[in-house]
Amino acid sequence: MRTTIKELLSDYKKLLHHDITVQGWVRAFRSNRFIALNDGSTINNLQIVVDFENFDEEIIKNISTASSLKVVGEVIESQGSGQNIEIIAKKIQILGDNFTEERDKTILQPKKHSLEVLREQAHLRFRTNLFGAIFRVRSAVSFAIHQFFNQNQFFYMNTPLITGADAEGAGEMFGVTAFDLNEIPRDENGDIDYSQDFFGKKTNLTVSGQLNVETAMMGLGRVYTFGPTFRAENSNTTRHLAEFWMVEPEVAFSNLEDNIDLAEDFLKYIISYVLQNCKDDLEFLDKRFAEEQKQKPEKERASEGLIEKLENVIKKRFKRVSYTEAIDILKNSKENKKGKFQFPIEKWGADLQSEHERFLVEKHFECPVVLFDYPKEIKAFYMKLNEDGKTVAAMDVLFPGIGEIIGGSQREDKFQVLIDKMKAMNVDEHELWWYLDTRKFGSVPHAGFGLGLERLILFVTGMTNIRDVIPFPRTPHNAEF
Repeated sequence: MRTTIKELLSDYKKLLHHDITVQGWVRAFRSNRFIALNDGSTINNLQIVVDFENFDEEIIKNISTASSLKVVGEVIESQGSGQNIEIIAKKIQILGDNFTEERDKTILQPKKHSLEVLREQAHLRFRTNLFGAIFRVRSAVSFAIHQFFNQNQFFYMNTPLITGADAEGAGEMFGVTAFDLNEIPRDENGDIDYSQDFFGKKTNLTVSGQLNVETAMMGLGRVYTFGPTFRAENSNTTRHLAEFWMVEPEVAFSNLEDNIDLAEDFLKYIISYVLQNCKDDLEFLDKRFAEEQKQKPEKERASEGLIEKLENVIKKRFKRVSYTEAIDILKNSKENKKGKFQFPIEKWGADLQSEHERFLVEKHFECPVVLFDYPKEIKAFYMKLNEDGKTVAAMDVLFPGIGEIIGGSQREDKFQVLIDKMKAMNVDEHELWWYLDTRKFGSVPHAGFGLGLERLILFVTGMTNIRDVIPFPRTPHNAEF
């Protein structure tokens, strides 16, 4: 029976002087005697000690970096420094050879590669300490998300990836068709005849599951969706992906304040879970984060280490600030008056940019911030109109180093108000007849939000490029693997 390296290192005292079986990939082989073995279960390697006089010379010769092995041996206390235990090998089976000509050089030496090169080497990327840590953390975050909602009586919904609706009204959607693109049928006006397509209408990949999950909320009360979403924004920045994962809860009988409370509890729960369950990976990422900060000019360095930053998010209550107050702060800031903002703040109604959000979080309040009650003109049609007629009950959660990490609102539950807003924003009410029906048959106050999973992983791991926290990044002109 195979023992994972994580299991062994976590509870090694019970296994001392017992024979066990481990399997993994060779990270290093020194002096034909010491093998550093890793199986992906932990960032830590297991040292295998080989008495080469007891093994066939051909086996020893064929063990190299990246080879995969099955090892049977005795667990003993380590004689050297750097590890508590090691395995005295009794049997070694090579499960997979390394066939490259210069097998211990170049391509199999991750430290020689930039993060950009590693994105192009799917077979190698996941074997590095860095990406192993990132994706173990991502797995833990995903598990914690489901666990949080399960413990709070939410039901998990799967919303469609193919949709005829544009939830955000942004228009940056990938079309879905079964047409032969060389022979697209057209109507008498020369327009594409979507009635002949697979679904009989124009369809796209979804940018959000929110509108769909609201229909489930109307019968189940507390629901959430967690799945991939797509946006055809032709942007090659470190903050954009064409395919990314969204978490979107929706809660019946809930208002804006309830929504803010839920978002804060949710984020703190996930970060607490990662701190408790990913200690080795976070310690590695914390050291890497510290080394990166040393390379920056002193005024640009983070004031906290990675783990310290995560702990402080849990300890501090999020600062709740109205959009109006935030605009006053930004307008009167030295940065704005001295022209240091790329997008100067001149008046109420401005759409806040990442630089403004990060100023509020990192320099002014020095803690996570929740902004609420935004101007209705800069927010989506489904957000509840406040009594002042100028603002909507929207909220954004802002994190240091990231800016907006959650966006949400209380939804407009009044049928006629929703109709009026759709008309004002040129949203097709006939296309969304099913969404409007949710306001006709027992409508209730309700609220929800969207969390971009990759932005949260950026924050938790200390990485700076969103392409490095998703297994297979999809960006303009890149759809490898």
